Amino acid sequence: MSLLASLLAAAALTAQPAPQAAPAQDPSSPAPVELEGLTITGRRLDDVISDFVSEASAPIRRRGLARWRDPVCVGVVNLRADAAAFIADRVTAVAADLGVDTGGEGCRPNIAVIATDDAGALAAALTEARRRAFRTGATGTDRGGAALRDFVETERPVRWWQTSLPIDSRTGQRAVRAPGECTGACASIYDFAPVIVVDSASLLRSTVIDNLQRAIVIIDVDDIQNVSLAQLADYVAMVSLAQIDPNAQTDSYASILNVFAMPDTAEGLTEWDRAYLAGLYNSEQNLRSTIGNHGDIVASIRRAHGRLLAEAEAEAGEEARP
Repeated sequence: MSLLASLLAAAALTAQPAPQAAPAQDPSSPAPVELEGLTITGRRLDDVISDFVSEASAPIRRRGLARWRDPVCVGVVNLRADAAAFIADRVTAVAADLGVDTGGEGCRPNIAVIATDDAGALAAALTEARRRAFRTGATGTDRGGAALRDFVETERPVRWWQTSLPIDSRTGQRAVRAPGECTGACASIYDFAPVIVVDSASLLRSTVIDNLQRAIVIIDVDDIQNVSLAQLADYVAMVSLAQIDPNAQTDSYASILNVFAMPDTAEGLTEWDRAYLAGLYNSEQNLRSTIGNHGDIVASIRRAHGRLLAEAEAEAGEEARP
């Protein structure tokens, strides 16, 4: 049994039964507000987009933003079967749209989604029981002890923890040593670290890239009553497929990340969210700068904004014709 599969099994036994599904929104509630069409004054659009990317992103310290390279497999427990399947299928579909391979039936989950009515207690129990699933001990693989305490102690409708791995982009082999790992006689320093072959020295590019390995998402069912199942599934997709800062202040931007504070602002992933993910998964990961793919994500959102503006202008022109 894989590490995340065992966590899912443990969570199913540990957590209190969750309500069967997130309720749909009240049909009489106000229609969602389309934020993409807002006119921004006083600041350059590129600055606004760059601020959003900086605010939302949470790469591991001194590492670039990671993304999934291995096939994604989603496991959901403690929800009614149809609700669990909806979330798993939605996350899988978003991943597939980004070009990420997805596991088939019976695959081993590397994205674990767990519903409970006491998320703090479950987070504490899981981190205590399987510490290495959260703090791997290898350099550049998780966000550290302070972030883990925040994961356990801070009340949120949805909380998440990810681990990633620096790898050799040419071979796919791990580029950092795991605790206790050595080769050969375990006598030389070279026996305790992976060997990365560098064909040519470069100040701009590196052969090492960062790939997501595991994501653990805990849903507190007591705090999601104001959102629909579709909104919840898209939120889970956003925070499991990208390294998103749980403390990000994104209320000034058009994003699914605001859905729990402002449920009517987004029916699902917004154009900015989709463009953020597209920019991440199409970015150049081999740049040495820890913000190397920041510019690619900004450019992706800018293109999406331009496309929306052009469509709005064309629609307005059509309506203005006699």
